[in-house]
This record gives sequence, structure tokens and C-alpha cells, in this order.
Amino acid sequence: MVSALALLAALLGPSGSAEPTIPHFWDSRERQPKPELSNLPRLRFLTTIDFPPFNFLDESGRLTGFHVDLARAICARIDLTDTCQIQAVPWEELPQALRAGDGEAIIAGLAISAESRQRFAFSRPYLRLPARFVMHKGSAAEEPVYAGLEGKRVGVIDGSAHERALRDLFPGVRVVTYSRSDWMLDDLREGKTDAVFGDGMRLSFWLAGTGSQTCCSFAGGPYLLPEYLGTGMAVAVDPGDEQLLAAINYALREIEAEGTFAELYLRYFPLGFF
Repeated sequence: MVSALALLAALLGPSGSAEPTIPHFWDSRERQPKPELSNLPRLRFLTTIDFPPFNFLDESGRLTGFHVDLARAICARIDLTDTCQIQAVPWEELPQALRAGDGEAIIAGLAISAESRQRFAFSRPYLRLPARFVMHKGSAAEEPVYAGLEGKRVGVIDGSAHERALRDLFPGVRVVTYSRSDWMLDDLREGKTDAVFGDGMRLSFWLAGTGSQTCCSFAGGPYLLPEYLGTGMAVAVDPGDEQLLAAINYALREIEAEGTFAELYLRYFPLGFF
């Protein structure tokens, strides 16, 4: 099992690169025809204001974030810029707002599950949030990284999907659980644990911020782990709206191919988490 994970971690490029690795979720050889959307008068995306850096209000109260810019890029790629709208509603009201016709699509990080697939149709994933190990700089010389963690203390959030993955897939480590991420990261910085295992995106912000005091870095590569962490972020639409779904998938494919996705990824995640 661990050997398979090592291969998965290497799929997106070598670890330890000075430049952030841009993830790619589309086969470069894949082509999709541009859908005909003459009967779609507008495209309204629904999102929330409480999921930074994906969707939030900036200092001037303007809705912004990775999802907001991605929605605009989708609209531009299918020639709907002039009729593109992005509206924020409370998280719990998103499904009802879509059903009521207040929007045509949701871009807010809805989890893709068997239950949610009964309520929505989802686009292809545009982003996945991998698990990563973080260790003190210079302490991860042994490759693969998990081999060097045999018998070492690894912090993880108690009850999380990351804890389940850590216990199942890395049985040789000594798991140390925490109820708060700041306590977990403080212990790593102070050398009370040897590593932490958690959400790569959130860890990237800690590494780039003042809290880490430049103590640490990612060790090894990303672990996608769909059986623990899900299949990624996707746009949700009403079930049966195949025309809109095809248009969004076409736009996402073109956005990656032309480099717009890479630009957005680096804008909001300058350290990168792949």
C-alpha cells in the first residue's frame, strides 16, 4: 500500500523543487468541442463569503477569491462575460437557491459524494487538496520520506480524514493527535514532534507565514488519497443540465491548456501545495 502511495506522490513531479509545481488534472491530448450556448442567456454562479482564499469578502467588501476568478474565466471562455454573474448566499442555502433558479451553477467547494450526486451534477474536478508531510528543514534527507519516519512522532488533527489515512497507510509512525492545528504546528516548530501530516493547502499558508518562523518545509510529494479526502473540487449544476455541464467542462479544459489555471493557482497559492 505504501509503495503505491509513493508512486502516487511522484506523479506530479519531484519534491523539493524551488518553484511551485502546477497541478494538472486534464490529459493534454484530450479535446472537447465547444458547446453551442445560444439558448443560455446568462450564467449565474452561486458561492459563499466564508471560505478564504476560495471565496471571501476583501477589505472593501468586494466578493473575491480563487473561485470568483475561476468563475469569471469560465464565463470568458464560453463567451458569456457580459451576462456572467456571481452571487454569494449562505452555505446552507446553496442547494435551495440552485433549485429555485437563483443561479445556474454552484462554485463553493461542495463535497462530491454519493449523497450529493443525487442532488447535483458535477463537472470534472478543477482542483484537489492533497495531504502533505511537513518536517524541519534538512531532516527529510531519506527518500522515500515515509521510510525516514519509521518510529517517529507525527502530528495530525484528531478525528480527521488525515488521521485515518496516517494510521492506515503509515503504520510505522507514532501518531500524535491534536484538537487544534496551532498546537500541532507549534510543537513541530519547537521540535517536540518530527513531522505533521495534514491538508497541503493549509500547511502551505503556515509555511509561508510568520508562524512557522521558516523552520520547516514540505517533505516528499503530495498524496491525493481520494478514498480519504474525496475526488476534488468541482462545479455543481442541476441534474440533467448536460448542456451547461459540457460547457463548463470545455471551459475548464481550455483554462488549463491556455495557462489561466496556472496563473490563478499561483495568485492565490504562491507557495503551492503540490
